[in-house]
Amino acid sequence: MTSAPTAQPRSADLAVPPGAVRQRTVAAPAVIAGKGLMLGREATLTILPAPPDHGIVFERADLDPPVLIPALVSNVIPNARRTTLKAGTTTIETVEHCLSALRGLGIDNALLRLHGPEVPLGDGGALPFVEPLRAAGIAEQDAPRRTFKLREPVLVEEGDASIAALPCDSPAGMKVLYDLDYGANALRIPHQSWSFDPARDDYVAEIAPARTFSLKEEAEALWQAGLCRHLTPRDVLVIGDDGPIQNSFRFPNEPVRHKILDVIGDLSLVGPVIECQVVANRSGHGLNRQLGMRLLRMIQRERQARLLVEGRQMDARAIGRLMPHRFPMLLVDRVLEVQPGRRAVGVKNVTINEPFFQGHYPGTPIMPGVLIVEALAQMGGLLLSQTLEHTGKVAVLLSLDKVKLRKAVTPGDQLVLEVETMRATSRSAAVKAKALVGEKLAAEAEIRFMMVDQDFE
Repeated sequence: MTSAPTAQPRSADLAVPPGAVRQRTVAAPAVIAGKGLMLGREATLTILPAPPDHGIVFERADLDPPVLIPALVSNVIPNARRTTLKAGTTTIETVEHCLSALRGLGIDNALLRLHGPEVPLGDGGALPFVEPLRAAGIAEQDAPRRTFKLREPVLVEEGDASIAALPCDSPAGMKVLYDLDYGANALRIPHQSWSFDPARDDYVAEIAPARTFSLKEEAEALWQAGLCRHLTPRDVLVIGDDGPIQNSFRFPNEPVRHKILDVIGDLSLVGPVIECQVVANRSGHGLNRQLGMRLLRMIQRERQARLLVEGRQMDARAIGRLMPHRFPMLLVDRVLEVQPGRRAVGVKNVTINEPFFQGHYPGTPIMPGVLIVEALAQMGGLLLSQTLEHTGKVAVLLSLDKVKLRKAVTPGDQLVLEVETMRATSRSAAVKAKALVGEKLAAEAEIRFMMVDQDFE
């Protein structure tokens, strides 16, 4: 059994400031079934209600045990012509149209239970997701929506393609301006520009119906690669010399509208609603992902700075009650934040008084890399302890994988320890961990734990 989504926060944590926009989830399950775009395999997607601060999380329910993959840009892997999520060896293909529908409808929290390797295609737009979601209903929740107001411009370029996020006053969310220029193929897809403002425009009427498209030679290349073989030009927009083949446009500028649909879906993977203006030119999923990663790093930097000042979820005494380690082997000084079963952030303050500095390069003291990894393992144990606290079990280090030491850690440094759950069962668990000094990565690892009976005081 995989780890459960984050438990609903206590009612005391759910105060919504006057005038704040509330988080939203689906009021009832919504089901979408059909074949995927690229692989053509039958799939069923059930979109289920989820508690506040859960976010959008996919579950590959066709696997044993099921695998949870949060819809976050950090879980996206590069892939041609679609957005793919991956956790371990498990992937979910072509998530962007579904995610666009969820963001377009203002849905913040949902569990997306998928039977199959790819999200159903429908007609190639977002309407096949919008319609069942609206039929299921949308429920407001007792927690304020997570937002991020951009304060500095971010630009990503690659050849003649670019995408930028610019600061602007946009309390309703992210504005998107897309300029579509097919250059030598302008006779088949004329130059098109279109803008979408969530405060002014209707996503359901103006963006959701726009379908995925390709030029005839692009479709033929996919066919030769063994992809999309179940589709005909009647199913998706394939554009030849005389326009759509065996099909017709829903809008004269349907291609650029679909590009905006993709941008909304891809950038929803950042997590919070970004208050900004996005300007894109020839951008595709790859550039969208790069911009998303840049935005995510900005959000993490701002959040980390705030946590270092304000965060104090566990002090040394509380840590000592949960951990079997004692001085000098207790290497976590403070826990800043815990999302039980999902993520935790802590701090190790490195001082010249550390006992290991007496014998480890005393002339040029460097914190041993093995102790940095040990601190990460302890942080992982603290994350898992939030679930195990009432089970009589404790998480014991089982194995390390993909360990990399990136930067020397010296006296005066403050190590920020971040861990995220990759998978968890009643017998074992695995976390992805990294240690940072400021914005620089000092170490990273994937750590596995075994759950054993607790027998320490």
